[in-house]
Amino acid sequence: MNWIRFFATLLSGLALTLFCSAAAGDKPGNSLNILVICAHPADAEYRMGGTAAKWIEYGHNVTFVSVTNGNAGHFEHPADELERIRREEARRSAAVIGAGYVVMDINDAELMPTLENRHKIIRLIREHRADIVITHRTWNYHPDLRYTGQLVLDAAYMVTVPTIVSNIPHLERNPVFLFLSDPFTQPTSFSPDVCVDIDDVIDTKMQMLNEHKTLYYEWRPFNRGLLGQVPETAEERKVWLYEKHRPVFSADPWRDKLVEIYGRARGTRISHAECFQDTEYGTRLTTDNMFHYFPFLD
Repeated sequence: MNWIRFFATLLSGLALTLFCSAAAGDKPGNSLNILVICAHPADAEYRMGGTAAKWIEYGHNVTFVSVTNGNAGHFEHPADELERIRREEARRSAAVIGAGYVVMDINDAELMPTLENRHKIIRLIREHRADIVITHRTWNYHPDLRYTGQLVLDAAYMVTVPTIVSNIPHLERNPVFLFLSDPFTQPTSFSPDVCVDIDDVIDTKMQMLNEHKTLYYEWRPFNRGLLGQVPETAEERKVWLYEKHRPVFSADPWRDKLVEIYGRARGTRISHAECFQDTEYGTRLTTDNMFHYFPFLD
């Protein structure tokens, strides 16, 4: 009789553990490490801030990396002052969802795809024990974005080679390497392998972008001749920011992929989405492992 009670208690405890683990989105100690390596502060949030929020909600770890310090993009602030401001804006943005943020010490608009910088990226990926690494495609309007993508691709295989940057342990399993979306079509267009419904976190994404005030309310409007359009009040600015950038967040260009993933009933109703393309480097993203790496695709 005591044995019966013992096994009943054991099974009850096991069931409770499994239930709690499922409710948390993943088992403790089994969290994914997602590293988003972009050229400038705010680049990551702009292209995948909603997906980052979802990963963190599911108990996974997200770190944004800005390979440059963002100290060139302004019309008034000197470089040292702008760098300080943009580092603080990055910190505040990441704090909205509880992400990490690394701003590297490379001047804005001066990034080059050197061996030294490749080794920095290898070290970064290894230090974070990354399961997923996300970056820019290698054709883009800004050289920093192009070279960031190139550096990550050049590091992709090397993170598994023990003799390269040998003072930090190599990765025994290569991460999944993904591209962020972009609008460029030459030499080839972005082709999504996975798209994420971010309707439920679009407000969170906009809160993150709103923290990058020198970028979205000062530099970009100035650079595009729109500075006179920026509203005065904080609330009006938030609405203006969303309206100006809504086409970038729109699900419409990715409707077919969203229907494929979520089904027609839901896929046709999604308003905001973020998409990613497998780079074909590292561990491949497949239909078999997609729900492991993107557990919120339900």
